Formats: sequence, C-alpha cells, structure tokens
Amino acid sequence: MGSPITKDGLLPLVTPCGLTPSVSGGAVNWSKLFPTPFTKFGANSLFFASIRRKNVCYVASSNARRNGDVAEVSESDVVPQYYAWPDKKVRLGGRSYKEHQEFGGEEKDTYKQPQKSSSREMSLLVSGGRKLPGCYFSPLCVSLLKPRVCILGGGFGGLYTALRLESLVWPDEKKPQVLLVDQSERFVFKPMLYELLSGEVDSWEIAPRFLELLENTSVQFFQDRVKVLRPSDHSGMNGPTRIGCGGTVHLESGLLVEYDWLVLALGAESKLDVVPGAKEFALPFSTLEDAYMVDEKLRTLERTNFAKESPIRVAVVGCGYSGVELAATVSERLRDRGVVQAINVESIILPNAPPGNREVASKVLSSRKVQLLLGYFVRCIRKAGQSRTSEGVESMEGVGDVAPTHDPEKLILELQPAERGQQSETLEADLVLWTVGSKPLLPELESCDRPYELPRNARGQAETDETLRVKGHPRIFAVGDSSALRDSKGKLLPATAQVAFQQADFAGWNLWAAINDRPLLPFRFQNLGEMMVLGRNDAALSPSFAEGLTLEGPIGHTAWLAGRIAARKIAYLIRLPTDEHRIKVGISWLAKSAVDSVASVQDTLAKVLLGS
Repeated sequence: MGSPITKDGLLPLVTPCGLTPSVSGGAVNWSKLFPTPFTKFGANSLFFASIRRKNVCYVASSNARRNGDVAEVSESDVVPQYYAWPDKKVRLGGRSYKEHQEFGGEEKDTYKQPQKSSSREMSLLVSGGRKLPGCYFSPLCVSLLKPRVCILGGGFGGLYTALRLESLVWPDEKKPQVLLVDQSERFVFKPMLYELLSGEVDSWEIAPRFLELLENTSVQFFQDRVKVLRPSDHSGMNGPTRIGCGGTVHLESGLLVEYDWLVLALGAESKLDVVPGAKEFALPFSTLEDAYMVDEKLRTLERTNFAKESPIRVAVVGCGYSGVELAATVSERLRDRGVVQAINVESIILPNAPPGNREVASKVLSSRKVQLLLGYFVRCIRKAGQSRTSEGVESMEGVGDVAPTHDPEKLILELQPAERGQQSETLEADLVLWTVGSKPLLPELESCDRPYELPRNARGQAETDETLRVKGHPRIFAVGDSSALRDSKGKLLPATAQVAFQQADFAGWNLWAAINDRPLLPFRFQNLGEMMVLGRNDAALSPSFAEGLTLEGPIGHTAWLAGRIAARKIAYLIRLPTDEHRIKVGISWLAKSAVDSVASVQDTLAKVLLGS
C-alpha cells in the first residue's frame, strides 16, 4: 500500500505509531510523536494514522508476524525512524519534481517499502511501473533545498543561536531549517534561579516554555535526550559549504535526526560522584527541577523544625558565585531560625570575582551570620546513623551496643583540611546544597566512529578553534559549557551565561557565513561586568566600563524604575530571549514593584501613626 507524494515534491513521514504532534505556531512539539520503539503491538498488526498539514499526509504502518492475538515485530524488520524536516522538497536522482514532470513523469507518484530490506531505502515508483532514475529514497541521495541545522541543547548557547539564525537576512532558498532539541520543555534563565527561593520571581518569568518562545519563528522544537552522535564530516567528503548530510543524531526515543550543520550546546550537569554520599544526600542547584526540590525541602523543614523551635541547619558546599548567592538567599529566608554554613576548599570566597564583589559578599554573609569554613574539602556525607568506610558509608543499625549520638535523620559532613596545620571538622546538617563541580553533557560517538572522536579537554569539553568550530569537524560548532575556548591570554573561558550568550551570537553569524561561502569571524569575549544578587535587599554590580568600581546595597539592587526594580533585573530583562517575553515579564515586575511600594508606604504610615 502506498501514500501520495504531493505535487510540490513533499515526501511523507513514516511514524512508528501515528501520533499527532502538537503544533504551536512555528514550533512543533514532537516529544510524544516518537516514543521508545515498541516490540509488540495490539491485535491489529497493520495500522494507519493520517496527519494532514500543508497537504502532507503522514502515514504510520508496520509489517508484523502473527502470534496468537499479538503481532510481534523483530528488530531486524524495524525501519529506523527519521525526523521529517519541514521543507521536504527533494531532488530525486538529480531531478526536482518540476524537472521530473518535464521529462514525462506522472503527477501521482507513490512509494512503497522494499519487502526484503531492513535499510531505510524506499523504492520510488511512477504509477504505470516506470522507475525514476535514482529510484531509491535514502538520506545519502536526498539533497534538500534548504540547509538543515540541528541545535542540541536549549540553554543560553543553544536557544540564542537559534534566535540569532532566525534574525539574520538570508538569500532565497538558503535560510536554514532549524531544529532545537532539549530534554526539558522549558528554557531556564539560570542566573535568576535564586529569586525563586526568595519568592521575588515566578517560575514562568524565568522558565518559559520553548513552544511559547518559538511560536512566531520557524524554529522547530523537539523534547528529547541525545543518545549517540555520528558525524560524517571528519573525512572531508562534505566540504563546509556543500549541501549534504553532515551527520546523524540518535535520540533516546529512537528518532534519528540528519543534519547538515550541528551546534553542541548541551550545557553541563552537577558532578556529585566525586565524594562518597554526595549523590545520595546532597541537592544540586543548577536546574529548574533542582530549585523546586530545594524549595520543597526548605518548606518541609520549616514546617517541622519551626514547630519544635529547632533551627534549620543548611550546609552549602562551594563558595563560588553560585554557592555565595545561594548561601545569602537561604540565610535571608531562614533569618534567625536557621544556621547556614558555607564550605570552600580555597582560603577565600569568590576567588575569580573582582575584589569589590568579594568584599561586598563577605560583608553581607557576615551580617547574616553565615559561618564560613574556608580551606576545607568534603571527605564524605552520610546519615547520622551510618559510619564511613573506605568504599563509602555503611549503616550502624544493629552493630553491637553502638547507638547513634545524633538524630538519625540528620546528615553528617566530614571535612578534611586542604593544608596541614588545621584540624578535621564534622558538621551536622538538615540540608546539604552542592554547588561545586560540573561535567559537560557531550554525546558519545558510535563505535564505528571512534577514530574520529570529538577532541575534548580534561574537563570533557569539545576543543574548538577560534570560530567555535570543533577541531577536525567543520560541520560542528560548540558553545557554552560544551566548548573549550581560551582567551587572548591563553586562559580557558569560564562556563558562564555571559560567555554562552556572546558565543551564540558568533555561532549564528558563522553558520550564516559558512552556508553562504563567506569568511568566518573569530570569537572574542568581551567582559561586560559582573552582577550578584545576595537576597532581596542586597546586591553587587561591577561594571566593565569602570575598573575597580562596585555598586552595592540600594544602589546595586535598585534602579531608577519606580525606585524598586533591581539594576540586575533590568540587565537580565534585556537578555530574556524574545521581545514578547520581555514585555510580559517587565509588566509583571512593574506590578510587583508597585505592590511592594504601596505596602512599604503603608507600613511607614502605620509606624508613624502608632508612634504619635
């Protein structure tokens, strides 16, 4: 049985189970279209589903063997499922559809799957039995009219690269088709995760859905995880400007995505496996889900401990930017009903920050009675009822007459001094927050491509040249945490949102240049200054235009807008992904500022009246 090829040369998409994708404007959510491949189906071994969009018919079918009431499909019979790019116009055997008509082709072509082939090739037959030249449909012999750009990761690097590509002016037939793949349905503005704990922002403000952000663009979105990468640009067969397959991305759902150009922007995840017990008992703070989990844990502790008038003890591991901001935010939230301890292997906090920011942060932490344990690293984390072994931790329950001396629900952190002359320390905590260490989420290559492994540094980041292209792979760009790039002084660029934001701009431009046979631009990082939030009422700004200048307190946290909106928020408001989202968030922040101002005036008047 066949399905029609449309008059404009569009090919149908074969799906494993015929599910309809949800469409929102220019963005299509394909996350439910290709689930994990089934090995068994229901009683009907041949099923179809039709999805009509722009005169394209999507047909799902399967050939299966009968076994009672269940139809089974062997893995050798399963045809790989390929992502169908929106522009499915192809040149069949070197001819476009129009050229095929001029050579006497029929209007109603059909296709059918070869009966004795487990490959992805499909025979193209002309009604009447005449075969087209180049009669096999295969990604290797299909030349799309528009380049295909696949972007893996929807953080600052990935999403902003996609938006940059959308904003550029393209020649006819050269504007690329862009697919953005991310494991989450939401983009997360990570620098403002701390405000979720303090209640200053709502989750929709800093974590909008990709479908909403991409609604008025031609960028497609697919929610999935990357499993395997198989590039084909390492042999030099595909030059940097030729429209041809640059490789294939294998997703965990089983879907295969072929691309002409690839952008690695998968970010990084917290590295918890370096210390025994950290993975089991510590909570990271780098994703929206992490922020939700920490907030829920704090709420639970507030309900239980406050009722018993017992202080909540929180240990923050790491005193970099994330650790200091987290310690300041949590200590402000708990106030005198909690004890916050911050641990750092360095002898100072914020070792990479400007001296002014470090001084302000130290002052704020001291005013909130945050205990700093500097020059220590965590040797292990365990429950109070467990003991440490060389392999990790083990339970002490039922061990002779040994009885735990601590609350069994408490966590114990064993600290080792980084230098000689200090004593080891043991801390007790209700909550451990982990902010040190990260590992890039670069995909693995298929075993047959091992000789062409992506070059990586010791941290696991892809080595790139100054144009952000991965060395040895002219069709692959890497940005953000996925990229290992050094500045003019030879120092590795930090894995910050500011670096990823700037790299996305260059990656988008260099993709435009590569596709249009123009020279690529070398990336040059420009430090725009640093901003830190230290709770609701404290912040620090170090602008790049005035070296040594640090704005703190009300100056750093409040700007001219209504006297209440933080200067940091204004800067981040400008950096939000789209104009539509900026307007929504700006109105929301203005409304909150107005409410806070009215409440402040009312409190002041009440105090004056009571005093009189």
